[in-house]
Amino acid sequence: MPKRLASLASTFFAASPLRHPAYRAFYAGSIAVGLGYTMQTTVAAWLMATLTPSPVMVSLVQTASTAPALVFGLVAGAIGDIVDRRRIIVVTQAVLIAATALLGLAALAGLVGPLTLLGLTFVIGAAFVFYQPAQSSSVNDLVSRAELSQAVSLNAVAFNVSRAFGPALAGALAAWVGSGSALIASSVFFAGMIFAARRLPPRPPAHLGVPERLLSGVQSGVRYVRHSPAMRAFIVRTLSFTVCASALWALLPVIARDQLALGAGGYGFLFGTFGVGAVAGAISIPRQLKVRSLNRVVFTAMVLWAAASVLIAATLDVWFAAAGAFGCGAAWVTVHASLSTGTQTTAPAWVRTRAVAMNLVAVQACLALGSPLWGWVASVFDTRFAMALSAALLLALVLLNRGVRVRMGSEADVTPGQHDDLGIDVEPGPDDGPILIQIEYQIDPPDREAFLQAIHRVGPTRRRNGATSWRVFRAIGAEGRYVERYIVESWAEYVRLRSRMTMSDRAVLSQAQDLQSAEVPLKVTRFLGLD
Repeated sequence: MPKRLASLASTFFAASPLRHPAYRAFYAGSIAVGLGYTMQTTVAAWLMATLTPSPVMVSLVQTASTAPALVFGLVAGAIGDIVDRRRIIVVTQAVLIAATALLGLAALAGLVGPLTLLGLTFVIGAAFVFYQPAQSSSVNDLVSRAELSQAVSLNAVAFNVSRAFGPALAGALAAWVGSGSALIASSVFFAGMIFAARRLPPRPPAHLGVPERLLSGVQSGVRYVRHSPAMRAFIVRTLSFTVCASALWALLPVIARDQLALGAGGYGFLFGTFGVGAVAGAISIPRQLKVRSLNRVVFTAMVLWAAASVLIAATLDVWFAAAGAFGCGAAWVTVHASLSTGTQTTAPAWVRTRAVAMNLVAVQACLALGSPLWGWVASVFDTRFAMALSAALLLALVLLNRGVRVRMGSEADVTPGQHDDLGIDVEPGPDDGPILIQIEYQIDPPDREAFLQAIHRVGPTRRRNGATSWRVFRAIGAEGRYVERYIVESWAEYVRLRSRMTMSDRAVLSQAQDLQSAEVPLKVTRFLGLD
């Protein structure tokens, strides 16, 4: 048996992204950061319970940890695409080390109070929010595209292992050496990622030497998702699943206490089976994506969650409830890790961190809003009704959104397309603008319908890559003459728009331009806005 296990482990390692030294160090650092963060949140909640008897103040520790995701999530995504991600990871780890160690020292000195604890916990949560999108999108820089689904799944395993073992380790340290020393010990875990991040490749220089500004970067990310059907599908799936799945996160302690008559140990057992299911689900994702479509994998996992939730709602037996928790854990990770894989294979490099951040914000928003909603339903009726209702609502949303299909991105979706030279002797300055681009088409009558269909597929590509407005006009009194016009905020943004167009975008544009009349050349005119 040991030889067989060794053979299986060797086979897995040979086909795993972990065979790459840079990714292996990065992965170990990710596990350490997850352990340090979950240890900090666990000790902080216990420390607050020793400082004040107020349940509200204890619950505010969790709020201080999660609220930064809603406040800074989009900004963190934009910074992750604008600034070198190595620098972001190093700076955030330094902040996590300093804030966690400072909190531990204050606790040892007896100087920490409820407000100080909440303030430093908020700082730690904010640093983790800026770290998380940068860490997730950095996986693309360390593995090949074919290995991406495995790498994302391993990230999910790391996070759930950290979430399972971090609180237990924190509790043991707090009982052994005290809360302050446990916090100082947890701060040490953040140091490993600083060295692992140094192996990441550097960020390419910005076009024109002028990087995006923060506000325009946030706007560009929101605009891209708004005009990308694939990104919208990922967000819709994330929202519809998480708002229903938040019922279990909100009600699991109450289910253990009231429905199953369990104590703290029983609650830990249920949470542990959820974690085991999450690890099992994460391990199965690469194999599932090889034999089934992404849409089918996500659909099946959502149905599994609904069935497991009904099992938890229907039973008073702890073992059936554990089986339901196991199924929920597998479904939770399968849905979110699969959607994360799809996001990272679909979003081009220039907006990838923002796309990841928007999914993270969607998850946190659903947990923040859905948890009190399901708590209210359980208080009016009971936990069994609330869990059954959440399962029914999830199935209804799955059926309602059956036309919203998610898919893995192709190489053409992220590979920059070739673009011709502008042919301008003296270009405007980077901040000059706005810029209006006008493209004149002459279309023969037999090609009119095909052209109109093709040109209206061009619109979303212009908008998601930087155009603030876009429209097609038909000339009055000139048969077959059409004008495409769009506006970008500045010359630098126009150059970025051209560089952001992928091979897929170029293929869509070619379908329209190939219908241009052979006797008339395509005419492109650019105008600079005047004050």
